[in-house]
Amino acid sequence: MKSPLTRRQFLAASGAAAGSIATPSLAQAQSELAANNKGLQAGPIMKIAEIFGPPEGLLWRLVKQCGADHVVGTFAGGWDKERTPDERPWSYKPLERLKKAYEAGGFELSVIEARPPTDKIKLGLPGRDEQIEQICELIRNMGKLHIPVWCYEWMPVNNWTRTATDIRGRGGAMVTGFDLSKLKAEPATQPAKLTEEDLWANLKYFLERVAPVAEQANVKLAMHPDDPPLSPLRGLPRIMRSVENYQRLLDLVSSAVNGITLCQGNFTFMTSDLPGVIRHFGKQRKIFFVHFRDVRGTSEKFEETFHDNGQTDMVACMRAYREIGFDGVCRPDHVPTMEGDSNDRPGYSTIGRLFAIGYIRGLIQSVYSEPARKS
Repeated sequence: MKSPLTRRQFLAASGAAAGSIATPSLAQAQSELAANNKGLQAGPIMKIAEIFGPPEGLLWRLVKQCGADHVVGTFAGGWDKERTPDERPWSYKPLERLKKAYEAGGFELSVIEARPPTDKIKLGLPGRDEQIEQICELIRNMGKLHIPVWCYEWMPVNNWTRTATDIRGRGGAMVTGFDLSKLKAEPATQPAKLTEEDLWANLKYFLERVAPVAEQANVKLAMHPDDPPLSPLRGLPRIMRSVENYQRLLDLVSSAVNGITLCQGNFTFMTSDLPGVIRHFGKQRKIFFVHFRDVRGTSEKFEETFHDNGQTDMVACMRAYREIGFDGVCRPDHVPTMEGDSNDRPGYSTIGRLFAIGYIRGLIQSVYSEPARKS
């Protein structure tokens, strides 16, 4: 059996295709956005983003041509040749160069979905305060550069996990999947005795120190779910796996910046009424970022799907986002690998991303052109 792959491994391989092509400026992109939204009802509108890192390449141009004007930034790749030995990716100057690189390609940097090391914080080990300070440095610098959202997670040691990356889906497209029965053959990775309550205590310790910094910087903290939302996984407990636990997160430290990355592919395993969950957290103004994707199955055994043939009512979800006035960004996430594309970065192939962007744009055009519903 192939070793399960992590999100970090996938994103590190999902940079833009080689080759430089001229792209429009950010000012032109903002003008195009207004044209893209022509004919839609007045009010807040969800924005579409994609995730990729510099250097600029073919993927950037294709995403722009599909109508996406926002980007989710990462620290992957060694593109920044100006970085000095004493600088880290989240230091001010490297982060400023990252933002300028995206803006030169016509994209607005709306979210950072990359993190300094966090395992000592999650596990409550010596050295956690130093890791917390690195995160505070990132958040302060995001604030200075007006990058509004940081996406983070609370999965100890084992991050995003799949047991297969070449399952045949619709028309022979390749999709990723997870089967707990196959993972059970893997050895446990628990470094020490750790309970779910330990994770909660360590999360509270973290938020009590980071939330005030984020409030001052005006940066929102958007917690991503456990993926898959199971506990334990390979011997380790996980806590961001249910709607009730997400409410506990919001109540754990009361702050306007303490909120959610609503990854639909995970939340749909937590509830039979995902639009209702969107409204529940949306009424609290706690949805800061959306991963708009779909799956088929259960948290113990599932496959990822095209956006239009999973188990979720995507139209009902989009209507819920409109009803709560969500005006942040979503990104497609975890797309099938289609004919003619390479599966060397499963979940992040180019053609699959373009299909997803087009599907989401169609949903937005349809749902946001409907007459507003009375509450």
